[in-house]
Amino acid sequence: MENPAFVGDTENQLKERGKGHEGISSSQSVRGRGSSLPRSESQAEGKCTSVEGGGPTTNDAINLERRVGLLSGVALIVGTMIGSGIFVSPKGLLERTGSVALSLIVWASCGILSLLGALCYVELGCMIPSSGAEHTYFMTAFGHLPAFLFAWVSIILLKPAMLAIICLSFSKYLVEAFATNCEPPLMAIQLLGALTIVLITFINSYSVNLATKVQNIFTAAKLLAILIIVIGGVVKLAQGNTQYLATGFKGSTSSLGDIATAFYSGLWAYDGWNNLNYVTEELKKPYTNLPRAIIIGLPLVTVCYLLVNVSYLAVMSQEELLASETVAVLFGNQLMGRAGEGIMIFAVVMSTFGAANGSSFTAGRLCFVAAREGHMVDVLSYVHAKKLTPSPALLFNASIALLMVIPSDIGSLIDFFSFTAWIFYGGAMAALIIMRYTMKDAPRPYKVPIFIPILVLIISVYLVVGPIIDSPQIEYLYASLFIVAGLFFYFPFVYMKKSIPGMGHLTTFFQLLLQVVPTNTMPDA
Repeated sequence: MENPAFVGDTENQLKERGKGHEGISSSQSVRGRGSSLPRSESQAEGKCTSVEGGGPTTNDAINLERRVGLLSGVALIVGTMIGSGIFVSPKGLLERTGSVALSLIVWASCGILSLLGALCYVELGCMIPSSGAEHTYFMTAFGHLPAFLFAWVSIILLKPAMLAIICLSFSKYLVEAFATNCEPPLMAIQLLGALTIVLITFINSYSVNLATKVQNIFTAAKLLAILIIVIGGVVKLAQGNTQYLATGFKGSTSSLGDIATAFYSGLWAYDGWNNLNYVTEELKKPYTNLPRAIIIGLPLVTVCYLLVNVSYLAVMSQEELLASETVAVLFGNQLMGRAGEGIMIFAVVMSTFGAANGSSFTAGRLCFVAAREGHMVDVLSYVHAKKLTPSPALLFNASIALLMVIPSDIGSLIDFFSFTAWIFYGGAMAALIIMRYTMKDAPRPYKVPIFIPILVLIISVYLVVGPIIDSPQIEYLYASLFIVAGLFFYFPFVYMKKSIPGMGHLTTFFQLLLQVVPTNTMPDA
């Protein structure tokens, strides 16, 4: 049946079409449901701007299109991994390890662990080429409940926390650039962080192509900034400044809990290695580009991190590094004076903004996929009728992130985030191992040796259990309780398919307000 145009319809016409969704429960899946609100005829004739990208013609199903190529895939991985972590985490990691040599070993180990985990995700992504990463893999291996709990924690807590952390780091560096002689007001940092979240959400809601272009540009800028830091460090080492690196293992901690929390700081800096799996449905040639992007991106980031840390220690002592809240800026000041300080502030601002953009991009896709499977309210699985972006999911992620900007304690947020995240990374490894036996005949274009997911699973258990035993913190209890709290929503709204009264009318209201439509199918590879 031919679909009439969306743009230009009267409100009554839109309401009439929205009636078909009023009886849909907030917990029902929209997979396979046809779109009643298609895009404009001008789009069907190919009259979209280059920034917005082309779309399917009239009669095509509404879905997210494959507009992420290899370059954009690498930029998404590298751009989200290299964010605030390398500029914030060196202090926390060095403080917890106690020595220069042990801190560098932890940095390298975090890179290796991230690469091993990413290789496992390549197998999972090629075997199950659907967006959503862990949510999709848990659905396949374990069923609805674990997948829902992951979606519950990630969408309500982890992804907004990541966006809030990065935007707070962005605003902290930017505000300090204009408050050189005094401590910048907390309100200014929070306000700028909130405005950054709003801007990034607008970019991602407006156009997929614009979001990927922003990601590519800012990734290139941050790699250039890292190159400047590395060159500066090499020059200092060539001049004989090796006294800080020569301290070696002096002062190393012997606490397993401290080492585990040091890994938290390092792994926070590496987090983002699984982000491409959240957008598999939008990746061009996923069976080829997914492994290529990860094999290019992970080693590149690991080398960058090691070289940057060596460069820091070629210029600053361990005591100076621990005393600084803005390590990169101090590095620039000691290397080139005020000019170097300005360059580093600009580098950090560019880096964190790009990372926040990538975080928002992937968080929206996770929320979109979870809602499509019936694990979130229906409207979060809708896409903009004209621009084909999951704008309701993006706005939902931004709304929670704005609330998380208020506490502004970056250190606590990192520990809270890392503890919870590695519970689910371990779950993904368990899913891969289980599917080796339950789905023996499933096509696997890429297959990792079985010892790799087993090793990553064991390390994940250590990262979760070690800090609890050695140095329990209230954040770990909050995270565990939050996971359990998801059960109170799962059984009535997902398992029993109960619907909140008036949800259909509310869905229709947001559909009209945001001009969004339900999707139909996953795009072909």
